[in-house]
Amino acid sequence: MKLTKTTAALLAGCALAAPVATLAQDQEPVSATMIIYLDPSVQFFNPVVKGAQDAAAAFNVDLDVQYANNDPVRQNDLIDSAVATGVNGIAVAISSSDAFDDSICNAVDAGIIVIGFNNDDLEGADGNCRQAYVGMDEEASGYELGKRMIEAFDLKEGDVVFNPREIPEASFAVARGGGIERAMGEAGITVETVRAGLDPAEAQNIMAQALIANPNIKAVFGTGSVTSTVGAGAIRDAGVEVPFGGFDLAVEIADAVESGAMFATMDQQPYLQGYYPIAMIAMAARYGLTPTDVDTGQGAFLDQDRIGAVKPLIGSYR
Repeated sequence: MKLTKTTAALLAGCALAAPVATLAQDQEPVSATMIIYLDPSVQFFNPVVKGAQDAAAAFNVDLDVQYANNDPVRQNDLIDSAVATGVNGIAVAISSSDAFDDSICNAVDAGIIVIGFNNDDLEGADGNCRQAYVGMDEEASGYELGKRMIEAFDLKEGDVVFNPREIPEASFAVARGGGIERAMGEAGITVETVRAGLDPAEAQNIMAQALIANPNIKAVFGTGSVTSTVGAGAIRDAGVEVPFGGFDLAVEIADAVESGAMFATMDQQPYLQGYYPIAMIAMAARYGLTPTDVDTGQGAFLDQDRIGAVKPLIGSYR
């Protein structure tokens, strides 16, 4: 049926005049605690917090953001405290596959919605009581980066590559590093690694010294935001020329990719890692909607051709 302009206008007017059905719980505030495993100085989490705050504003959520300062005891205390205050939901970075199992299960048993974000148990839902995970498939991303660099730089059997890790025992490092190792292992390439730590200046020095000590290294892989931010500087300090790829976004990383000092970075869209957990907590608390896993690492590969489009958004939405 073809609508005349008059009929279309009348229909639009009726739609505007019709009452919108609302439920009482639409107006009730929801409470949520977000627990970040590092400290506020780690800029990677700025878009995570922005995403969480934007979702809180959109879904009428009373949001409390806490930092565990890389202390598992403190993180468990923060989870237990959130349970004690009776929040509706907890969004928590599961940076260890073992350290938070009991406290998260206790929270779920208490009727609290728990969403993992950014880091997950290495066994996923089989290893932790969390009801959903929002974040990158880190092992798959490490594998993709490894395969791309093997192809781009003709890495071959017998070669040695370097993969420094900020916190080697953290689940993100185990997963990403494991993906890199899987790709290298398939090609007969050896992976060397060291603990780089979270201090950028110290990490850059550790990486430079390792490159000087082993002139046979054919490529460097950053594992997280720190090693990826300082990697180009470490290569420069060591006076070597080797390809370099890594993870996450920072202005320094984008600059390195743009200049060609860095091959590519794997972006995990941290804004979504903040937004979706808070939105899911609100919808689960109000309407009983089931939280679901979200892979925020889709299309994560950012090379020289793609980095310019996201660079202006670093620190806010990227």
